[in-house]
Amino acid sequence: MDISILEELGLTNSEIKVYIGLLEFGNLNAGPLLEKTGLQNSVVHRALNSLIEKGLISFILEGKRKIYQATDPKNFFNYLEDKKIRFEKILPELEKKRESGKKEKEALIFRGKRGITQMYNTLLNSGGKEYNTFGGGKRVTYHVMGEDWWRNLHIKRIARKIKSRQVFDATIRDYGEDINKLPYTHIKFLPQEFEQLTETVIIADYVAITIFTDNPYGVLIKDKDVVEGYKKNFEILWKKAKN
Repeated sequence: MDISILEELGLTNSEIKVYIGLLEFGNLNAGPLLEKTGLQNSVVHRALNSLIEKGLISFILEGKRKIYQATDPKNFFNYLEDKKIRFEKILPELEKKRESGKKEKEALIFRGKRGITQMYNTLLNSGGKEYNTFGGGKRVTYHVMGEDWWRNLHIKRIARKIKSRQVFDATIRDYGEDINKLPYTHIKFLPQEFEQLTETVIIADYVAITIFTDNPYGVLIKDKDVVEGYKKNFEILWKKAKN
């Protein structure tokens, strides 16, 4: 029998030996338990008292002797439920501590098309009011993620009433001019030489840099200082780009 699950449920090695011993040999007092488990007297008594508190064993008195017996193993469910209830009592306090200690700066890596979708959803759900991007090109738009994926991204953005300013390159002018007709959308263009396999998105406290190889991956950075730097880069490109 694999007893490692009992360790995962929070029992010590000595508690497991005592509990299994009582299951196997029935009603015993401390003396035979010492012999069958090979544990020291003090260790056995600590394990017995602990298991009684957990509701996993019980005892009866025969004169001055305590005779111990294991309760129904289904009592583990009661033991686990009790732990859950006790944990739920301190959960709000733990969450408060997590929030108070939460770092303002973080960087996460997302891989594959699913990961990229998750990253962009995080950006759209960031609470930002303006969605600024630069980069990308024909391969990114049509081959890696697909035109429909990008169009759906804009639909989700517009549904949240997030304004966008985006700098495309001339290789996707037709697509960009089509998207430009959508509400909350303003797209400008740089020459074809600006085409690249990366797109940078700036929104709220986030900067996302996505590399659209065949197996795309992205870095999501939450850092106000980094955001400010990328905003400056974006504004320079925006001024140079043409409608």
